Amino acid sequence: MQDTTLNWDFPAPFTLGFSVQAEHIDFIGHVNNAVYVSWCQNVGWQHSLQLGLGLEEYRTLDAAMVIRRANYDYILSAYAGQECVMATWLTANDHKLTMERRFQLQRRSDGKTLLRGYWQLVCVRMSNGKPRRMPAEFDEAYGVAVIPPRADD
Repeated sequence: MQDTTLNWDFPAPFTLGFSVQAEHIDFIGHVNNAVYVSWCQNVGWQHSLQLGLGLEEYRTLDAAMVIRRANYDYILSAYAGQECVMATWLTANDHKLTMERRFQLQRRSDGKTLLRGYWQLVCVRMSNGKPRRMPAEFDEAYGVAVIPPRADD
């Protein structure tokens, strides 16, 4: 899904909307950071499914992209009843072993960015968890979704 009503860091994001529910709120009164992380996981997986790579394909190919490194910048809080939109992009693919995925979470009411995230992903063999070269199917499906780098990167 593409959402063009918000100001994204990169063009053509894959997006999912989230409604902040009471169970997302922590003892401080805002969305718990772990919820933001779960939203990143959700939108990343949905993007993968949209690209044609789901659990069935992962199993058939005995390959999976897993998080090697994750970095999150928690910028602003979200609160119960607010609507948020999480965007994701694939920003790099070495066509061998690793890819990069970025995230941006915005509050729909004011367009404020609440979170930015970054993952370095590595391809592993599902049967033993060891790194392996990306199957051609991964390189093809994920590779076409990689956005070109920005001039300021």
